Amino acid sequence: MTSTQRTWLTQNAYDRLREELAELLGHRTGDGDDATPHDPDSNEEIMDRERRQARIHQIEDLLKNAVVGEDPPDDGVAEPGMVLTVRYEGEEETETFLMGLRDESVGGDIPVYSPNSPLGVALTGAREGEERTYALPNGRTMKVTLVRAVPFGHHTTS
Repeated sequence: MTSTQRTWLTQNAYDRLREELAELLGHRTGDGDDATPHDPDSNEEIMDRERRQARIHQIEDLLKNAVVGEDPPDDGVAEPGMVLTVRYEGEEETETFLMGLRDESVGGDIPVYSPNSPLGVALTGAREGEERTYALPNGRTMKVTLVRAVPFGHHTTS
């Protein structure tokens, strides 16, 4: 059983992914200006084709499930496209970040965490004030509380 995960993208990110896909598809069909002769059956060429094909599938899935340029509902629930403020267990300070895909058009004022990261997965669906637990790379667990969740378009830096 698979579930479709919607991906929040800015228009710039969506356009860049479409351009990358077109370039990858052009390379796959041989529309490049490669003047260097190569052996299509070499291990390096085969691995390169497999990497390109995997990236093509990844981009196609992202674009197929993309929500472009619109904010998620302002309901205080953590999901892609929301700016989340969290407090980690034992910390006084909070951290604020955008849950979404990295995009240069977002600007450098806010970090971006993937919804597929351990923290992103743990927080998805959390409501303000809710505590969640997620696994750290070292195998330990961390508790985090969602302090605030607002749509990216409503977020202001203070």
